[in-house]
Amino acid sequence: MIKTRCSDALLYLAQREQGYVTKQAMNEIADILGISATDVASIVGFYTLYYDKPGGKYRIQVCTDLPCALRGAEDFLEKLCENWASAWARHPRWLVTVEAVMCLAACDKAPMFQVQSGEGLTYHESQTVESALKLVQSWQKGDGRA
Repeated sequence: MIKTRCSDALLYLAQREQGYVTKQAMNEIADILGISATDVASIVGFYTLYYDKPGGKYRIQVCTDLPCALRGAEDFLEKLCENWASAWARHPRWLVTVEAVMCLAACDKAPMFQVQSGEGLTYHESQTVESALKLVQSWQKGDGRA
């Protein structure tokens, strides 16, 4: 239990420093806790709040777990990415990262996603591709609403 709490705190600090948890940070955390770097990487890979790669200022994480998939989440994610790809010229690439995740605990309101940004964590339920793209456009305009 103590190692879990320590790993959470160390991962949080490492990610806050770089925006993601680097391999070097994972190795250092493993050394501090006396566990393997693979164990640290498995924690980073399991939780949606930690990243092992750099990403955009806003991270859109679409739940594609089975209940959400049955409500159209996979189709939503595919269409969102298709529409987003055609809009790259209008939006800086560093602004948004879109990724699939498992279980955000809102199955009855799918398609849904969470947005992680420097301002915190927000949830967007019962989404359409249009509503999601409108949100991204608001970020591009700079009003900062997550």
